[in-house]
Amino acid sequence: MSQVHIVIPARMGSSRFYGKPLVKLSGREMVLRVVDRAKLTGVSSIVVATDDAAIAQCVQQAGFDAQMTDVDHPSGTDRIAQVAEARVWPDDDIVVNVQGDEPLIEPELIEEVALALSAHPDCVMSTAAHVLIDAASLLNPNIVKVVLDNQQRALYFSRAPIPFPRDAMRAAGGDGLVALPAGLPVLRHMGIYAYRVGFLKQYADLPASPLEQFESLEQLRVLANGHQISVYISPMASAPGVDEPSDVAIVENFLAQYSK
Repeated sequence: MSQVHIVIPARMGSSRFYGKPLVKLSGREMVLRVVDRAKLTGVSSIVVATDDAAIAQCVQQAGFDAQMTDVDHPSGTDRIAQVAEARVWPDDDIVVNVQGDEPLIEPELIEEVALALSAHPDCVMSTAAHVLIDAASLLNPNIVKVVLDNQQRALYFSRAPIPFPRDAMRAAGGDGLVALPAGLPVLRHMGIYAYRVGFLKQYADLPASPLEQFESLEQLRVLANGHQISVYISPMASAPGVDEPSDVAIVENFLAQYSK
């Protein structure tokens, strides 16, 4: 398997929660808790990619690796690409993007997403999904679904109900579906990605897709340009992350349970 690196984008200027990488969760800064989880994978190359000197200082004072990146990157993927180029990582190496607001992320999930890319040499990226079992989630546009081919490569990601159970929806009267038909393969996309370094170098030059823009899903740019994404099916849903200040108490409750 190619060498694996973990890069954690940590941006100070979140519109919903300014400065959240440095918010303390049970006494420890969130960005450090994300690094703590990443280190449980055994991957030796873990870098926090940030646009803020205070975040970099926090990470480095804790004994971890941080790199300053440009402030105007349009996405975390572009920030990660800057790190990969600065570190001169070989094109065949794999970089896992671990979001800086996922302090409870399972180390096994990180490892499996990297393995999913390593096992599919025809793919430039990998990600993860888990099975959904309720109709409300299928119909919820805030929940991103993904459909796969027989080799567990992504066919499409959407906020729409995919796959669409035509007969069940017709019988239920459109959006009145209350239960999923037996065997319907509904998968919820999980926000973790791995990339080959060579593809990261090309990513910024890929033309944007109308699909990406209308669905507001960055990964559709990859599919629209003819590249393939492998998908690891996780046996469990993601642990809660921190999107806004009200999520802090929820995560702290989970941390308290972990420490028992």
